[in-house]
Amino acid sequence: MKIPTLFKEYIWLIETIYQAGRITFAELSMKWSRREEISGLALSRTTFNRHRDAILDMFGVIIECDRKDNYRYYIDNKEVLNDNSIANWLFSTLSVGNMLDENVGLQSRILLESIPSGGLHLRRIIKAMRQGRKMLMTYKKYSSATSKTYVAAPYCVKLFKRRWYVLTKVERPAKDGTPDNVEQSMAVFSLDRILDIRLQQDKFTMDDGFDAESYFSQSFGIMVDTSIKPERIVLRAYGMERCYLRDLPLHLSQREINATDEYVDFELFLRPTSDFKAHILSRGEWLQVISPKWLANDIENWLQTAIDKYRNRENA
Repeated sequence: MKIPTLFKEYIWLIETIYQAGRITFAELSMKWSRREEISGLALSRTTFNRHRDAILDMFGVIIECDRKDNYRYYIDNKEVLNDNSIANWLFSTLSVGNMLDENVGLQSRILLESIPSGGLHLRRIIKAMRQGRKMLMTYKKYSSATSKTYVAAPYCVKLFKRRWYVLTKVERPAKDGTPDNVEQSMAVFSLDRILDIRLQQDKFTMDDGFDAESYFSQSFGIMVDTSIKPERIVLRAYGMERCYLRDLPLHLSQREINATDEYVDFELFLRPTSDFKAHILSRGEWLQVISPKWLANDIENWLQTAIDKYRNRENA
């Protein structure tokens, strides 16, 4: 992945100031001149100020100067480099790309995980979002032998577990069968199961107060089932799973509530949908549901079903 020179400079400035915590312009200029591609040239204030403005516009990173601390520069909102914003995702992607670009000789020893780009579908969806246009979308579920076509208004897109999804407001025929009468409901579609998208001339307006992050705030992933109420869930992690959950929380609401030499208990507040249950099952003996009891019973039943299938295979 080739990174344009300007992007490399933006990334370098952010990383250098972030790692230093606080740094004077003279110190920053000296570090700048030591970069191989600069060949000893100092960093001018004009270039620095221009880059500061570009970094703010592109990544939302605020580089401030503290006059009371010997005019040292610092990042005023470090949290944006740790959240789930698109600016942070873009910065992280470019930062890794920059690192790989500088170490081409090691490319056979740096293994990456493939993430589908979403291709033409993603570009068309984003165009529809930008222009506020409805889409005519043909979609085929894994569980269906035939496809269906929907008129959909795209509200947002989300990347989850290496797949792109789009949240839409879909128009469906009214249940009362009244001609030309439609009902609208929110629905999430996976881009890899979309067969075709065509932008329509009809415009749409999003609901007042809609916020994409808030919409998914009580979900584990992309499933938003309002028939399942969000509730307090306690998970007990054993072995290395304790460390994994501390470093990579399952949900924004996660917090540690108890720790022993054997296990750690974590509390979460979300909708326990099937994708959440599937994740718990995927962790096997290392993750146990303590409460609520009904969820623990569900997981136990699923595990018992899996055990029965293995036993049936042995007896076949």
